[in-house]
Amino acid sequence: MVAIDAHLDMLRAYVGHEIGLSPWVLIDQRRIDTHAKNTGDDLWIHTDPERAATETPFGCTIVQNFLLISLLTDMAQATTLPTDGVAWRTIYGFDRLRIVQPVRVDSRVRGRFELRKVEPKGHHGVLVHLDAAIEIEGDEIAPALVAEWLVYRRLED
Repeated sequence: MVAIDAHLDMLRAYVGHEIGLSPWVLIDQRRIDTHAKNTGDDLWIHTDPERAATETPFGCTIVQNFLLISLLTDMAQATTLPTDGVAWRTIYGFDRLRIVQPVRVDSRVRGRFELRKVEPKGHHGVLVHLDAAIEIEGDEIAPALVAEWLVYRRLED
């Protein structure tokens, strides 16, 4: 338990602070189409630019929500939490996840992360609660996605 307590103390200094801001990522039609092929999420609103241009209020295709969610993993590489004493980590889930607004094709997005809280999890781990947001370049009104993302850190023995 001493290792967990020390790790928690180290992380608590970051609670309430931004711990990462990813680079901008372009989501073009090719990326949307690849996601559609890989997941079966090929609804025309994502994959048919001509139809989406005339039959949606967006005037173009929009990004699949699960494609957006999947970007969090790569974007989180920008986080700066110390990893001293961590054997491995894995996604534990989400306590809250909302798609706030659609993302149009050819938009650039980035991830912003803040440490919400940390807590012990079992005998060998720590649960990290991240406030995550995916922002759309040029849109200051609302992010595309907000989430409370849970990451489990298994500490070294």
